[in-house]
Amino acid sequence: MASATQIGAVGRRKTATARVYLSPGAGEILVNKRPLDLYFATEVRRRSLLQPFVVTGTLGSYDLVVNVKGGGKTGQAEAIRLGIARALLKVAEDFRKPLRDAGLLTRDSRMVERKKYGRPKARKRFQFSKR
Repeated sequence: MASATQIGAVGRRKTATARVYLSPGAGEILVNKRPLDLYFATEVRRRSLLQPFVVTGTLGSYDLVVNVKGGGKTGQAEAIRLGIARALLKVAEDFRKPLRDAGLLTRDSRMVERKKYGRPKARKRFQFSKR
């Protein structure tokens, strides 16, 4: 599926990294060599992932090949969403305003806080006993 007009971009969220390849087509989406419906079973994640296409009005006009690894399903879906938004910017600079207004160009920098020694989790403490 590698064509001359293929546009690549990278999206990240938590520990997930998505490499997105956009090319003109009929709207076929492959995530890790599987159709979108099989990879993301829940409608919420699919809707989140397709948001950049909906905002720019380009739903169904581009084929998408995605390689994603790391993180969970939600993190992967949001990493793909950022990658799609960045790829659409390379297609047409006119998409910047609607994508920015929808908050799709901002990389969510929140990461899991590391576990500290002497504690069961990052901030949680063991139960205190006075006696």
